[in-house]
Amino acid sequence: MTGILPIKKYGTHSALNMFDEYSMLGSRGIEKYIGFTDDEVRVLCQEYDVSFENMKAWYDGYQLNGAELYCPRSVIKAIDSQSFGGYWTETETYEALAKYIALNFDGLHDTIEELLSGQPQPVVTRTFTNDMVTFESKDDILTLLIHLGYLGYNSDDRTVYIPNKEIADEFVISMEATGLWKETIGAVMQSRKLLEDTLRCDSESVAKAIEEIHDSNSSVINYNNEQSLRFIILIAYYYAKEHYDIVQEMPAGKGFADIMFIPKPKTNTEKYPPMVVELKWDYSAETAIRQIKERNYSEKLQSFEKVLLVGISYKKVIKDNKKHECIIEEYKIQKK
Repeated sequence: MTGILPIKKYGTHSALNMFDEYSMLGSRGIEKYIGFTDDEVRVLCQEYDVSFENMKAWYDGYQLNGAELYCPRSVIKAIDSQSFGGYWTETETYEALAKYIALNFDGLHDTIEELLSGQPQPVVTRTFTNDMVTFESKDDILTLLIHLGYLGYNSDDRTVYIPNKEIADEFVISMEATGLWKETIGAVMQSRKLLEDTLRCDSESVAKAIEEIHDSNSSVINYNNEQSLRFIILIAYYYAKEHYDIVQEMPAGKGFADIMFIPKPKTNTEKYPPMVVELKWDYSAETAIRQIKERNYSEKLQSFEKVLLVGISYKKVIKDNKKHECIIEEYKIQKK
């Protein structure tokens, strides 16, 4: 028997309880038959002269029993067309996802935004009744999205995440369709210009954009803290994921860098150099830049020629009609 969902639960037992179930929550050793593995995709990319790095960014991300899995349809379509896009999601319209994320159980909207920013979220899967109509909580929706392939699941810490760019783009389209995430979608749409302004070291434009996004996306309760600012930065730099791996709280030098943007393999680092971002609440942007230098956060970036140091601060007291400040400096890596 095959299908997307596990056997439907009725009461405390499944109607068919003599079967072994293999699902996205427990593959029981057959994960290599569910999708293409990392090694298989690498061989295909070599054979058909397709970028493995791009293939990985677009279609990798599912993990079962330690195996990395890719959607076979997307991989095949990308090889056939010699271009990358949302091929698996072409088999259904965006409404299929939109109707589920529009159900705002237990703050589901906030959870989706956190997922879009790249932060895994906890999930309880055992309450899900294994159908597509019975939902009692946010966890039921998230569990369904795991089975449908819209979310990845990490069984070690029981968290969900958006697995790759193909799915992330589908979430953005679906969020836009619901009309419930206007501020977040606005931030995502502005993210290309924000990255360009950052790479040009246009501190004024970056500070203004961050302030607008922060004002639009944070509640009064959560506005005045560094975690809120961190979330806003991750959403604001959504487009940067095209070119960077974004790592939070990365051990570096004499501490932990708040956010580090590390260029993906084969990225033009002259155009997209690594970036170290330090966030400060109620301190100055100058303090943030000084901390990056004093604690030598750029130590992890010895293989690059230069790095952009980005200090972003938020102050409760308005100064010169501005609550947010930004300083961007180009810094030459000191080789050991």
